[in-house]
Amino acid sequence: MPDTIQLTINGRALAVAPGTTVAAAIATASAGVTRRSVTGALRAPLCGMGVCQECRVTVDGRAHVLSCQTLCRDGMQVVTAEAVA
Repeated sequence: MPDTIQLTINGRALAVAPGTTVAAAIATASAGVTRRSVTGALRAPLCGMGVCQECRVTVDGRAHVLSCQTLCRDGMQVVTAEAVA
């Protein structure tokens, strides 16, 4: 198993430990914002187990992925609401 996994969050390269969730990687790399509400308010993970749906991001072109339930993979590309300002 590699020591680190390389991924990209909003175009920014990041190395994380294997087993890191996408939500944790986002919190490490930025302010932790994952999406915007229907009114445009910035949102971030709340429950950490996928119930609140606040952690939804786009992963490798697939929208509405729950970042708190998704483990980082090498080469993964993540886009959050911070990139869509």
